[in-house]
Amino acid sequence: MATIYTVHPETPQIRRIEKIRDNLQDGAVMLYPTDTVYAIGCDLNVKSAVERVRRLKQLSNEKPLTFLCSSLSNISEYAWVSDPAYRIMKRLIPGPYTFLLPATKLVPRLVMSPKRKTSGIRVPDHPVCQAILEALGNPVISTSAHLPDEMGNFPTVGLETARLFDQFEGLVDIIVDDGSKPGFQVSTILDMTGDEPTILREGLGAQAAMAWAVPANQSWE
Repeated sequence: MATIYTVHPETPQIRRIEKIRDNLQDGAVMLYPTDTVYAIGCDLNVKSAVERVRRLKQLSNEKPLTFLCSSLSNISEYAWVSDPAYRIMKRLIPGPYTFLLPATKLVPRLVMSPKRKTSGIRVPDHPVCQAILEALGNPVISTSAHLPDEMGNFPTVGLETARLFDQFEGLVDIIVDDGSKPGFQVSTILDMTGDEPTILREGLGAQAAMAWAVPANQSWE
């Protein structure tokens, strides 16, 4: 059974955040709210936890995992950010955007795209996420809490909070509850690896992103 940590949505209690941090450092997998959907996450640097997240989502090692950073300067530690990309990202974060960027050596191989050596990175506009990131001192894995059904399909709408928690209480170690309802609108994904930024998936904030990038006929789970 997962331990539920109830935290304030705007000013999360420091001691509870510290307990969450300690659990993550010990290899815990958590269900937690973000500025888009509830996500499954863990400490980026704990290999066993990352492997568990992959198994939960039924993701092969060929599929990259998105992770959260606390700021643009934090992103620059884990990805190569060109000057043009920096200027665009500075205007969009924090917010519901995932940036596909060339990974540095700090990104574990189990997380990045093995062929392209890229990572999907976000800076969430969410006090609870930011508190966890600050306490932990390094990024947190963030993949949507949408589990595939028996046919391998993913739901297109979110569950009610109680049903979502029931679904995950036996699958994760920690559930972070800030009182918010699970969303189902995912982040907008921007590929920043080329000469011009490209929108790979339109989600929350897509209209603002279109001022800086053009859509592409590609998708990302």
